[in-house]
Amino acid sequence: MNRIVKVSAVAMLNADNELLTVRKRNSLRFQLPGGKPDPGDSALQTAIREVREETGLAIPAEQLQRVGSWLGEAANDDADQVQAELYLAAGHWIPTAQAEIAELRWIPLTADGAELAPLLREFLLPELRARSIPTIPSEG
Repeated sequence: MNRIVKVSAVAMLNADNELLTVRKRNSLRFQLPGGKPDPGDSALQTAIREVREETGLAIPAEQLQRVGSWLGEAANDDADQVQAELYLAAGHWIPTAQAEIAELRWIPLTADGAELAPLLREFLLPELRARSIPTIPSEG
């Protein structure tokens, strides 16, 4: 049986144009901050809530730009595939590991290792490289 889990996730870049990744406890793979919706939550609401829970950052909805949707191999054992709605957060952020997050890691957009979730390797990193996203100035 092919189980699909829906998630929302947020890509954040630092001043060096590196991407924030997180590793959850009991997981070997790094992925984006994000997670599953609560009943009645939109994809955007889920992204905002999950980022706050996992990184302590309160990102306003107007600072999130939809990157796209991806269906592919799940990074963890709770599903076979993941249907992900992805957002890019404008601005520069200083996250701290919260809740189930064991480790934060900033990675270059050229990263491509087995420790990265398929969503990052197969969709987001190629998408960000193709866009050649410039460093986004801080708003503060």
